[in-house]
Amino acid sequence: MNRSLIYITAIFPLLYGCKGNGTEADAYGNFEAVEVIISSEANGKLMAFQLEEGDRLSANQVIGYIDTTQLYLTKKQLEASVEAIKSKTQNVEVQIDVLEKQKDNILREKKRVENLLADSAATSKQYDDIVGQLTVVEQQIAATKSQLNTGNRGILSEVAPLEIKIEQIEDQISKSVIRNPNSGTVLTKFAYENEITAFGKPLYKIADLDNITIRAYVAGNQLSELKIGQEVKIKIDQQDGLRELPGQVTWISSTAEFTPKVIQTKEERVNLVYAFKVLVKNDGSLKIGMPGEVYFGLEGN
Repeated sequence: MNRSLIYITAIFPLLYGCKGNGTEADAYGNFEAVEVIISSEANGKLMAFQLEEGDRLSANQVIGYIDTTQLYLTKKQLEASVEAIKSKTQNVEVQIDVLEKQKDNILREKKRVENLLADSAATSKQYDDIVGQLTVVEQQIAATKSQLNTGNRGILSEVAPLEIKIEQIEDQISKSVIRNPNSGTVLTKFAYENEITAFGKPLYKIADLDNITIRAYVAGNQLSELKIGQEVKIKIDQQDGLRELPGQVTWISSTAEFTPKVIQTKEERVNLVYAFKVLVKNDGSLKIGMPGEVYFGLEGN
């Protein structure tokens, strides 16, 4: 081993802060988690916002709400407008009933004339007049139905845009209730009760710390020892040495990159390495940014 390689081997444990136990780790890295910033979906005053940094939140948990007074009043105004427009519509059935009664009377008269005609007590002209009256009433019924329905459709067409606006207001009211989307732990709180918030303004940052990831780097000649789904060992610092935790490789970069700039020596910065991630079940002892060591072999060292 030349002098440069000896220097590299020596500096890695110092950079990541893990105390060696006489056996060199296969890779070194730091723990990270997917951090999600939850932002406001509505404008207004934060009437309630019940969370603190370090709180564990469940999915869909309600943690606060934004003032919806103006939205509610706008919705009531739109609903009143809808009712006012509907009141202008004509009751088709009531107006048609009048004509239907006239038709029934004509039908009875037609039946009477037919009987009289059979007994030669009525003339053909009387019968033709009754049939003509019946035809006129039936045409009036059809025309009235068409006219009233057309008029009502024109009036009710004004209602549809208002109903869509009401749905939009209801959606805004629903989004004024702040629901936590994913289970996790609150990392940072950006807003407080009684503050004025706006759409897109960050409220808090959350991350799932129950399953945390260590991002580490290996040289190209180590890639053959690494596979997706592979079980590995993770070791972290503790007062009496190193503590061991099980982990599973979940991602391996397909492209090489320069060694992260946290390694300050010129020799290390120009080396090409491959990043990979290991998922570790967190019992509460692992923190974001904490250093760790990765061992590929599962046998005891």
